[in-house]
Amino acid sequence: MIQPVNSAPQNTIKTSIFNINDFHGKSINMERAIAVSNAFDNDKKDKDVDKLKFSSGDIMLGEVEPTNKVAMLAQNYMGVMACTLGNHEYDMLEKVGNLIPDMKYRLLACNVNLPPQNPYAKKVEKSYVQKVNGHEYGVIGTSPCDLFSRLKYRKVFDDMHVHNISDTIKDIQKEIDKLKAKNINKIILLSHSGFAYDRKIAEETDGIDIILGGHSHDLIRDVEPDYNLLYSKSGEPVVITQAGRDGKYIDKLDVEFDKNTGILTKVRNSVTGTRGFKRNAPVRYVFEKILGKPHVVGQIESVPPPLENDLIEPNPHANFVVDCIRDELGTDIALLSAANVRGFFESGTLDSRVLDEISPFRNKLCVISYSEKEIVDALKATCKSMVRSNNKPGLLHPSGLKYTVSRSGELKNLTFISKDGKEHQIDVNNPDSNKFYRVGINDYCAQGNDGLKMLKKYDNAEKIYDFDLIKCVEDYFRKNPTPVTIKDDGRVTIVD
Repeated sequence: MIQPVNSAPQNTIKTSIFNINDFHGKSINMERAIAVSNAFDNDKKDKDVDKLKFSSGDIMLGEVEPTNKVAMLAQNYMGVMACTLGNHEYDMLEKVGNLIPDMKYRLLACNVNLPPQNPYAKKVEKSYVQKVNGHEYGVIGTSPCDLFSRLKYRKVFDDMHVHNISDTIKDIQKEIDKLKAKNINKIILLSHSGFAYDRKIAEETDGIDIILGGHSHDLIRDVEPDYNLLYSKSGEPVVITQAGRDGKYIDKLDVEFDKNTGILTKVRNSVTGTRGFKRNAPVRYVFEKILGKPHVVGQIESVPPPLENDLIEPNPHANFVVDCIRDELGTDIALLSAANVRGFFESGTLDSRVLDEISPFRNKLCVISYSEKEIVDALKATCKSMVRSNNKPGLLHPSGLKYTVSRSGELKNLTFISKDGKEHQIDVNNPDSNKFYRVGINDYCAQGNDGLKMLKKYDNAEKIYDFDLIKCVEDYFRKNPTPVTIKDDGRVTIVD
């Protein structure tokens, strides 16, 4: 849909923007996105269009250098002009300096103070001017205001400061004013702030035309007034986009600017699913040279299709994984956050690269004793994801438990299932603080991240393993070579 946002003058500048966000190291979808990018480059329907390519952060993920090297190369191959620093661009801070010299794109973040010893210090800019076909675009970037709540190793960042949203808005306006002083009147913000904050930024600044968003994983398919088409302090239109998470989609924004004023006159926003594109074969070869040749893990007989919203839906794919964790660690219960499951199984041969992308975080597993009350409190906290605007942090997927949650986010009932299959009801209104269960959980949740302070018992772990859930799945297939049928067994039920 083309959304007219102003009385269109005769003389306009047409611009088409290819934007990616929150790929989270998903290299298979990067291969597909490169095919989408090539199609964008080869589209010659209108040769008088300025084409821009940007990234709104979290393309990298975790501490594994090969994964992040692939993410860096993917952005190079796509011809990304600039990328803002999402929280996951900070995951591998001690080694990211190895990748920075090969980045062919700019890095942006105007709301972060980086000490001189930080590897990003000499690379990151607050804003810059991108020239295309003789036209100038001001481009600004922001890191998330909640950055430190997203980092597993907070102590590494003691000398770094990220500004809160109020100060971030001031930072952005300062960069806008600098750009306007250079007669730049088409201004784009690469934001890893989340959609709610992007709306606030749009309405509380003056001079931004486009916000290319990330962080909250919203999938914005079109242009809707008062939703993602808002107005600045001076009444000029501002459009916001975002393309979900994990590289399932890329965003394409087609706009027209008044040539004299730089004000938007027309906007068309669309998303393209990457799954419909073939993986780029030459790039796949290069990536496998870096990541290693995949090996066969096992066979999947049948499996449900991918979910629409895997943060707040019962997830058979996650259920299979968390069962493997419980089996491997020999615990009473295993818990896996929905946010840690970023892929899905498909029928047929399962290879190691697909398995790696189901949960690419490499979070080490632990065994910790949690009380019945701590478990109930964690479930209640994550059930609230049902009613949050971005559904974070998502539900907890259990093995050894089954529970019912209402669409209003209330934990309705809970049952412990012992290894002999017997069910034991737990009173969710009066859980026992003195009854304990041995729980298999990853180190991210065990450190109380994503607001799960009741699970912050990493320092009291019975055992911390040097492996993540991938080993658990591989070991399951080694012990059980028969093809697996994955299905929803009703352990998480959603009711009205």
